[in-house]
Amino acid sequence: MSSSAYKKSPEDTSEPTAQELASLPVEAELQGVETQIKPTPPEEWPGPQRILVVLAHPDDPEFFCGATIARWTRAGHLVEYCLLTCGDKGSSDRSMTSENLCAIRHEEQRNAAAVLGVHNVMFLDYPDGYLVPDLNLRRDITRVIRQRKPDILVTCDPQTLYIGDNRLNHPDHRAAGQAALDAVYPAARDHLNFVELWRDERLEPHITREVWVSGTTSPNVRLDVTDCWDTKIRALLEHKSQVGDPQAFIERMRSRLAEGATPENPRYEEAFRRLILG
Repeated sequence: MSSSAYKKSPEDTSEPTAQELASLPVEAELQGVETQIKPTPPEEWPGPQRILVVLAHPDDPEFFCGATIARWTRAGHLVEYCLLTCGDKGSSDRSMTSENLCAIRHEEQRNAAAVLGVHNVMFLDYPDGYLVPDLNLRRDITRVIRQRKPDILVTCDPQTLYIGDNRLNHPDHRAAGQAALDAVYPAARDHLNFVELWRDERLEPHITREVWVSGTTSPNVRLDVTDCWDTKIRALLEHKSQVGDPQAFIERMRSRLAEGATPENPRYEEAFRRLILG
């Protein structure tokens, strides 16, 4: 573990002990977790958690982890979205303008979030397709983290360049994941990072306890979300500008079975890289 890795506080320089490393859990949903502390299963989190989802576009939360979000809100956790763009390029309609599409996708996203029981949706409205993980974006996400004070932050994996043999990952997804992770550590933690947030806006530093990274090729958590899969589909159907023919879309989503599942005995999973930071 590097001396520059995330710590609970700048003064905490402790390393994982051999006993801690040897006691890593093997629960069904936490196979292969590589962390310095034993993680608490989500069902055993101590009371309602504040969960902030930071992703690039409207519909990203539903596609990446909509069933997990439904599961969390059903359990009483408070979920909020911070979407970095309004998806104002996502149309093949030559008569559509970016301004009109942005307004449409704001409304669609709020409707989809309501289906999942999400408490609040925030948009930073950076231009779709042009997102870069620069200091301006990192500062804006840091501001939101210090304002909302999440226990858990969900984002996507900036290292995922392609998916399978036939899909490239959107560059906005990679930029969103990189900027979100950089905001969690060290920017949100240390008051002298973007000191104007602390000095002028009176936003105190904040430590996010866990990060859940979706869209990853190296997950260490797979949640069984079968009971919430139909809720995920209903939320996605609110993105009418994006899903095309509804029936074909439903069939496509229902075909995304977990390994070993069958149409007769369907089972669905959502996978994450779970990082325990504090």
